Amino acid sequence: MVFMGDRATLLETGRFVQTRSDEDADTADAETEARHRRAADNGDAESMSVLGSLLLRRGDLDSAEPYLRGATAEGDRAAANNLGVLLHQRGYTDEAAGWWRIAAVAGSAAAAHALGRHYRERGDEPAAEYWLRQSAEQGHALGAYALADLLEHRSDVGAERWLRAAAVQGHREAAYRLARLLDGRADGEASGEGPGDIAVEQAPDEEGASDEAEPWYRQAAARGHRRAALHLGAILEKRGELKEAGRWYLTSAKDGEAKAACALGFLLRDAGDEESAAVWWLRAAQDGDGNAANALGALHAARGEQQTAERWYRAAMSAGDVNGAYNLGLLCAAQNRTAQAEQWYRRAAYSGHREAANALAILLLQAGDATGAEPWFSKAAEAGSVDAAFNLGILFAGRDDDRTALKWYERAAAAGHTDAALQVGIALLRDGEEQAAERHLRCAAGGGSAEAAFRLASLLDARQPPPGPPVLGEPLGEKTECEEWYERAAQQGHRRAQVRVGMLAAARNDLEAAARWYGEAAEAGSRNGAFNLGLLLAREGREREAALWWTRAAHAGHGRAALRLALLAARHGELSEGQRWCARAVELGPAEVAERAARLREALHQELTA
Repeated sequence: MVFMGDRATLLETGRFVQTRSDEDADTADAETEARHRRAADNGDAESMSVLGSLLLRRGDLDSAEPYLRGATAEGDRAAANNLGVLLHQRGYTDEAAGWWRIAAVAGSAAAAHALGRHYRERGDEPAAEYWLRQSAEQGHALGAYALADLLEHRSDVGAERWLRAAAVQGHREAAYRLARLLDGRADGEASGEGPGDIAVEQAPDEEGASDEAEPWYRQAAARGHRRAALHLGAILEKRGELKEAGRWYLTSAKDGEAKAACALGFLLRDAGDEESAAVWWLRAAQDGDGNAANALGALHAARGEQQTAERWYRAAMSAGDVNGAYNLGLLCAAQNRTAQAEQWYRRAAYSGHREAANALAILLLQAGDATGAEPWFSKAAEAGSVDAAFNLGILFAGRDDDRTALKWYERAAAAGHTDAALQVGIALLRDGEEQAAERHLRCAAGGGSAEAAFRLASLLDARQPPPGPPVLGEPLGEKTECEEWYERAAQQGHRRAQVRVGMLAAARNDLEAAARWYGEAAEAGSRNGAFNLGLLLAREGREREAALWWTRAAHAGHGRAALRLALLAARHGELSEGQRWCARAVELGPAEVAERAARLREALHQELTA
C-alpha cells in the first residue's frame, strides 16, 4: 500500500467578496458534504477522507469510521491519521497507534505528533522523543511544543529552540512558556544566578522581565492566554502604561484569572475608584485569591468595619496566604487585643513572615520581655526586615552595647532606613569621623529626617567662618547650604533649627524672616526662640512686646531672659520687680549671667535702702 501526501481535512471554500450569513454558510457546507458523500459512495478516496474528517469533527464516529477506513485502504495518509484519532477516542489506543505509525512513516507530521504523545503517555520517552522530533522537524507546531515539553521535563537542552519554533507558528502556550523561560533567565541574571503596611501584593513580580519576553506574552495574550495577559499587564503597569495594563488585566480577569482580578482591583483603587476595586477583589477572593481577601480586609478595616475585615483576613489565611494572619495581628493590636495579636503574629512568624516576627518582638519588648524579643528581631532581620535590624540596634543600644548596636544600625542604613542612617551618623560624629558621618546624615536628611537635617546643617555650619557684623543698607546675602538644611529641618517643626534659621536670617539682615522663625520656635515651646524674638522686638523699640516673650522664656528657665527683664524693670524704676528677676537669673545661670544678676540685685538693694 502506497500512501499519498496529506490532503486538507476540509475543502477550501474560495474567497467571497462579501461575508456570508450563517444561514448561507450552513447551506454551502451542507451542499459540500452532500457532494463529497456522493463521490465517496462512488469510491472516490479523496472524498472518503474529507467526508470522514467532517463526520469525525462533528462527533459522528460511527458514520466516519467506514469512510476513513475506505480512504486508508486506498493509501490516504490523512485518513490513516484521522482513523487513529477516531480509534483513540473510542479507547482502542494500541490500534490507533498502529494507524498513526503507518501515517507517520508515510510522512504525516500530525500522526508523528500523535504517536509521540502516545508513547509519552506509556512512559516510553525515547520513542516519544523520536516521533515528536520527526513531527517538529517537519514544522508541526504541536509536535514542536510537545517535544519542547518533553525536553524541558527531562532538563535536556533544546527546549527553548522548539518552544520558539512552536511559538513562531502561533502556538499560544508555547509563546507563554517561552516568555516565562526568558523571564526566568533575566531574573537569574539580575540576581547573579545562572539560568535554571497591610501586607498585600499588587501584581505578579515582573522585576526581572526581559524585553525579549514581552512580545511573546503579547502574542499569547492576543490569542486568549489569560496567564500571559496577566503577566503582560504587570509588565505594562511597572512601566507606567496603566491604561493598557488595565485592559490586559480586565481581559485576563474576565477569563477567570483571579490574580488578574486582584491586580485590576489595585489599579482601580490607585486611580481613586475604590468601589470598582472592591468588586474585582471580591471576585478574586471568592475564587480563592489570598491577596484579594487581604485587600478587602484592609478596605473594611479602614472603614471601621472590623468584623468584616477580620472575616476577610481569615479567608486570606484559609487560602494559604500568611499575610492574613499578620493582618489579623495588626487588627487585634489596633483594638488593644494584645493576647490575640500575639497569637496571630506568632502564627505568621512561625510561617516565615518577617514583619510578623518583627511585630511580635515589638509586642514582647513592650511587655518587658527583652529576652524573648531578641530572637524574633534577629529572625526578622536575617530574613531581610529593615525595621527589625533597626530595632535590634535600639535593643543593643539600651544595653550599652554600642558596638553591636552600630552593626545593626549600619545594616538597616545600608537598606535605606532613615532613622538608622541618623544613628550611624551620630555614632560617627561621636568618634570624630566627620566625612563618614556627613554621608550618613545626608542620606537620613534626604530621607526626611528633621534631626538629621539639623545635625548635617550644624556640621556644615561649624566649618564656616563666623559672619561679620551686618551693615545697614547691605543687600540680603545668599543662603548657604547649611542654612538650607536648617530650613528643611525647621519646616518640619524642629525648634532648634527654627531658632538657628532665625539667627542666620538676622545675620543676613532679613529681619522679617528672623522674626517669623523665632516666633514659630517660641510658639512651639522654645525658650531660645522666645528670648531671641524679644531681642529683635527690643531692637525695634517694641519693649512691651519684647517683655512678654522674655517673660515666657524666663518662666521656661532662660537665665538671660530673666536678666533682661531685671534690667528693663530697673530702667523703668520698678526696683522690687527688678530684684525678683535678678534672683531668678541668679538661680538659672549660666555663671556669667548669675554674676551680673547678683551685682545688679545688690545695686537695686542699695537703691531701695538708701
